[in-house]
Amino acid sequence: MPAPLRPYARLFAVPGALAFTLGNLLARLPMGMFSVSAVVMIAGSRGSYALAGAVTATGLAATALLAPRVARLVDRYGQARVAVPATLVAALGSLSLLLCVRYGAPGWTLFASYAATATTPNTGGMSRARWAYLLKGDAEALHTANSFEQAADELCFMLGPVLAAFLCGTFFPEAGTLAGGVLLVTGVLLFAAQRSTEPPATPAHRARKSPLTSPGMPPLLAVCLATGAVFGAMEVVTIAFADAHGHRTAAGVVLAFQAAGSAVAGLVYGAVGAKGSAARRYPWCLAAMAALLALPLLAATLSGALPLLAAALLIAGSATAPTMITTMILVQERTPEGRLNEGMTLAVTGLLGGIAAGSATGGWVADHLSPAAGYGVPVAAAATALLLSVAASRSVSRPSRSGTPDKVTQLRPSRDPSPRPSGTPRRG
Repeated sequence: MPAPLRPYARLFAVPGALAFTLGNLLARLPMGMFSVSAVVMIAGSRGSYALAGAVTATGLAATALLAPRVARLVDRYGQARVAVPATLVAALGSLSLLLCVRYGAPGWTLFASYAATATTPNTGGMSRARWAYLLKGDAEALHTANSFEQAADELCFMLGPVLAAFLCGTFFPEAGTLAGGVLLVTGVLLFAAQRSTEPPATPAHRARKSPLTSPGMPPLLAVCLATGAVFGAMEVVTIAFADAHGHRTAAGVVLAFQAAGSAVAGLVYGAVGAKGSAARRYPWCLAAMAALLALPLLAATLSGALPLLAAALLIAGSATAPTMITTMILVQERTPEGRLNEGMTLAVTGLLGGIAAGSATGGWVADHLSPAAGYGVPVAAAATALLLSVAASRSVSRPSRSGTPDKVTQLRPSRDPSPRPSGTPRRG
């Protein structure tokens, strides 16, 4: 077996790992399908992209409110007991949206139906929680697992929109939403059935304090917010740029290059291993992302050629996965024991909030200045994330009143699978 694949072979040699991963990937694929399917379905039926955008934005806001609460229940009662009913509620919301669009129900029913899909559990977070449980004490293997999960995220968000557009265009406008719902329910049922790899639940009387108050988590969530703005702005600006050059339908293909670069980088990052603590690597990852995001800005400013832009996005995407992998490792390190699903869902919620803000900002710049200028928004967002990370690192390493450095790592729970480097603190 080639040496780069050996870490992944060892990973899936863990009993039950392959089974829960296959179910989780099936459940995760619709995450890249639902919003595209909803926009195509609603805009095609009602003739309004504004309505379609407002409905999907409502779903995003509802997810930001409900997802951490669903994750808290997962931690408290177990993945299978909570994820299955939560998924069924979300699937009913998708079905309701489909029927309301199909039969011309009032506009408010679209908002209510799509808001119900916010109960969808964080399947990626649950998968990472299983790896943390199975690989407890093996930091190297956990790094590989987090790298694989990030590559899987990129693959699902790369293939999901393409599959949704194909289904909606080839069959009927509701086909993408219908297929997404079936895949989600089937995947979660298969995932939940793998009880041997499920982390034990943490009853309320044993649960520790909220991840929001855990040392190092608030600044990390702020960095997630800024990182999410990178992704949100990049998507909107790329669509606007392609549309301005008469190739709007090619925007999805161009964006897929960024996801492809990230997926490959994630797998390589997992295979080669990581040196030093995640807290020390994090600013370097963010700096690389900020620097490489200048390439799409230059390509769009100096040339209107989409192939050149696609190549720039491919290279820029190579910094995304290492950044997000390190983010999730830090979340795992800083989340109190028994609250891991909630901690990772809070990080995803921060990313979603950033995506919404980045989309709005990128769209405004593209409209009022130019689509090419819009590529400056992701650069600015990445630079902001870097500054926040550096500022947080300095505040953590600042001496305390007792004369010893304040260390986030000293406060990590004992179940933390990562090594505890001395003197180090802890994204889309």
